[in-house]
Amino acid sequence: MPIRRLSSADSFFQAELDKLLSFDLSVDNEIERAVTQILHQVRTQGDAALLEFTRRFDHLEIARIGEIELPREQCQSALAALDRVQREALEQAAFRIRTYHEKQQSQSWDYTEPDGTRLGQKITALDRVGLYVPGGKASYPSSVLMNAIPAKVAGVQELIMVTPTPRGEKNPLVLAAAAICGVDRVFTIGGAQAVAALAYGTATIPKVDKIVGPGNAYVAAAKRHVFGAVGIDMLAGPSEILVICDGKTNPDWIAMDLFSQAEHDEQAQSILLSPDKIFLDAVADSISRLVDMLPRRDVIRSSLENRGALIQVRDLEEACQIANRIAPEHLELSVDQPEQWVDRIRHAGAIFLGRYTCEALGDYCAGPNHVLPTSGTARFSSPLGVYDFQKRTSLIQVSAAGASRLGEIASILARGEGLDAHARSAEFRYKSS
Repeated sequence: MPIRRLSSADSFFQAELDKLLSFDLSVDNEIERAVTQILHQVRTQGDAALLEFTRRFDHLEIARIGEIELPREQCQSALAALDRVQREALEQAAFRIRTYHEKQQSQSWDYTEPDGTRLGQKITALDRVGLYVPGGKASYPSSVLMNAIPAKVAGVQELIMVTPTPRGEKNPLVLAAAAICGVDRVFTIGGAQAVAALAYGTATIPKVDKIVGPGNAYVAAAKRHVFGAVGIDMLAGPSEILVICDGKTNPDWIAMDLFSQAEHDEQAQSILLSPDKIFLDAVADSISRLVDMLPRRDVIRSSLENRGALIQVRDLEEACQIANRIAPEHLELSVDQPEQWVDRIRHAGAIFLGRYTCEALGDYCAGPNHVLPTSGTARFSSPLGVYDFQKRTSLIQVSAAGASRLGEIASILARGEGLDAHARSAEFRYKSS
């Protein structure tokens, strides 16, 4: 199958790389109009709008709004009904994810200055978080684990999960994962209407402080619209993988690693950088030979043809420079002694070190979060973590002596800004102390 071949030595390389990385993040006008209408109706009509949209989009007839909430027992029953292998896999993945995220916890701190002034920072968990999980035939229990566990580790008091059940089809793996994570309430709604309900609240769905979790284009557009009324995790683009290889890894392994992201959708991006042209040829052969064995081969072909590339670089140093230019969601360092190259990577959502560390392990059970910045946003963004479910509040307690010292500074600066009341507020205290 054809896949773009580039060389960093070519005079037009930078232009070709820019073209390869370009992705139109604009929202379809039809989706925008539909989402705006849905958000308005849920905000103004509440549960009545939720019932109407659930009937229209999920083809699910509900007599009364209370039927959209699943009792906790149903999630526990789904967990109990899993076969032993699936349950153990979910529980082991949850254990590893929880263990990793427990190390991210921040602590409140403070210090006292010589004059008795106390300064500090207070860490507080969010009160209530909404988790969106695709439903129906789609099965994303890993998404439940990656979003719910750091929220619970952070100390979030209430975790609300929404997941659509088209024609009443519930996904047992998703419900089982919710039970393992300790999700507090589950509602069987989806789409932009579920985002609206979480953001604005209805008589049945409580308003949350933050919404996390993946969804389709309508869900993404809705999250973009409600940001500000609530927090959101991030605006995610298509999945990405960048592999840097010295040419010594089995080419079949690398081909399959590229496929692992290409199979997400036609807009996913898979790129290989290597100084070894013979190895790049071998990977191209592996791609052509292995793609037909996969059920999602048509999606993979389209993804690789549209946005994939095999790029010959001068050396691994240049590969790292190009990687920083790309700032990929997932970066595999499939090289000897990968540790020596880590410090050269400044921008990546997650770095996978060594030939045995395939990106797929990070998606499910390695431990670090698989919710990662995409579309170059790793230049300024981080993986989802415990810190995303906590707030930092400054603590300031000024002593009488501190009021004189700080008040004089504040007065000078306030008057310089023409804010007389600010200055007098500070002066009253230091003049009377």
